[in-house]
Amino acid sequence: MDQRLSTLAYMLPDGIDAALIISNENRRYFTDFVSSLGYLLVTRKESYLLVDSRYEEAAKNQAKNCKVVPFKRLRDALCDIINSETLKNILLEGSAFTLNNASETDQLISSTGASLIKNRQLDELINKMRIIKTADEIEKMRKAQRITEDALSETLKLIKEGVSERELALELEFRMRRAGADGVSFDLIVLSGETTSMPHGVPSNHKVSFGDFVLFDIGATVDGYHSDMTRTYAYGKADASMKRVYDTVLSAQLRGIEAVKSGVTCAEVDMAARNFIDQAGFQGYFGHSTGHGVGLEIHEAPSVSPGNNFVLQSGMVVTVEPGIYLAGKFGVRIEDMVVVTQDGCINLAALPKELIVL
Repeated sequence: MDQRLSTLAYMLPDGIDAALIISNENRRYFTDFVSSLGYLLVTRKESYLLVDSRYEEAAKNQAKNCKVVPFKRLRDALCDIINSETLKNILLEGSAFTLNNASETDQLISSTGASLIKNRQLDELINKMRIIKTADEIEKMRKAQRITEDALSETLKLIKEGVSERELALELEFRMRRAGADGVSFDLIVLSGETTSMPHGVPSNHKVSFGDFVLFDIGATVDGYHSDMTRTYAYGKADASMKRVYDTVLSAQLRGIEAVKSGVTCAEVDMAARNFIDQAGFQGYFGHSTGHGVGLEIHEAPSVSPGNNFVLQSGMVVTVEPGIYLAGKFGVRIEDMVVVTQDGCINLAALPKELIVL
């Protein structure tokens, strides 16, 4: 087994003989193999990737750090491994299962003579490993960020009165994929005018008008790793109220970034940004967390939110994305993705953040 798998095997609690992993992201994290279905069984001696006929050839050619076990009946394949290694207690990756799936898997494992342990232990062990990013993981996110920024820079040239949010979102995705992205990190958020007041609004046929804010919350994936960035621009002009809100959000975001470093809690980072917004007279207009972890998933630990006393460590990657949202008028959000270091952070975003009037 490689270091990741051997680390997981070593960290298994006493009395546990193996771990059963099914989520796409965690199977990819340990084996580098991408599939919509599969079962990774990690024992203290070996790791087994169980796949059906759809993925057999690809898994044998691409999967790393594991034995590929093709199956026609999952129960038979599991039973062979459980008997050969005399496995008694198998820890389940709980967050990846629905209630129905957990019940079915419990019955399946029980039928092989082993017992399935259902709690949060395995999820916590894997999260502890994934939360600190390697140099290779950070480089993939850095590449995804560059692709995102280049696509946005090109798409900004297309903004004109009458272009729709949906058209801009489609242009962005096309440019990201053409530049080498696996795909987009999430359904891209492109909003204009009054729709920018909805933090997670959906691009529609709403058209850009002179004097609008245009908000882009976007990201690309490279080898499964995500980027995440938000920029807000003004089209044609920005009035005094728009400038005041924008400057407040930017100042809050810079304070949040300045607070990021190893040893600081997530709540302290959130407070640095949130307090500035509140003191500027916009209390209650910033409802979401200041940020979140990023990696193989667009939202992963830690949550940079009020009351979260989780301590940041070097190698974590988080976003800093405060905003102000005035319902029915407009909203502003600015977001960068940063790598936590011992003395501060490294900002993976390079696009300017001062207010730009297109």
